[in-house]
Formats: sequence, structure tokens, C-alpha cells
Amino acid sequence: MPTIEEKSAFTKRLRLALRRSQEAVEGATELAIQFSLRYEGAAISPQTAHKWLSGRSVPTEDKLVTLANWLNVDKHWLHYGPSPEKSELSAKAAGKKNSVNAPSKEAVTLAQKIQALPPHQRYLIEELVTQFQE
Repeated sequence: MPTIEEKSAFTKRLRLALRRSQEAVEGATELAIQFSLRYEGAAISPQTAHKWLSGRSVPTEDKLVTLANWLNVDKHWLHYGPSPEKSELSAKAAGKKNSVNAPSKEAVTLAQKIQALPPHQRYLIEELVTQFQE
């Protein structure tokens, strides 16, 4: 059974994935409807979706798969957070970044342009950069 901290962390990742999604999902009722349209099992209730969004429960494995596919995120990340391999890559990248001089004017301009994008597009840029780093 997940701990309170694990449930809370899942909720934060779910909310982040929903914000990054191209489809705006506002509230538990809409989450329940949109999820149930994609899930092959029985529909979930708005109360179940509310429990996911409020940190009171974590979906079962089959529902996590549906959520991850729908929101275009890694199932492991959605359930547990970053995988150990990605954490190691991030640490290596941070070490390399610390050895680099101050960012150039072009890098700052690019960062500002990326920051101005909607969340789901920023997520795509982040994933693309991660793929290049691997």
C-alpha cells in the first residue's frame, strides 16, 4: 500500500502531466470522463478521479498504463517518479553544466523563447533534449 508521501508525489506528477497535456482537463469529473473514454475496463467515478487528484489513492497498474499512454508520459515516472538511470544522466549533465562558463546571449534568448511556450510544448522540448543527451 502506498504511503501518504507516495500518494502525494503521484498526485503532483499526475497534475503536471495533465497541465502538459494538449487537452485541458479541469477537475475530477472531466478527468473521470476523459479517462473512461480511453480505458477498456469499467468507467471510473468522479470520486475515484478526485482521490487521484487529492493524493488519497494511486490507480491500479492497468489504469496507470492507460493514464501514461493518454498523457504521453512514462508509466514508471507517473507512478514512482524519475527512473534511477535518468537521475544518473541528469546528475552527469549537471556536472557538465557546472564546468561550462556563463550562458551565451544566444542561449539566454533561446531559453526565454522556450519559457514562453505553453507547458505541453515545453515538455516536448525537454523530452527532445533528453533524447539527445542519451
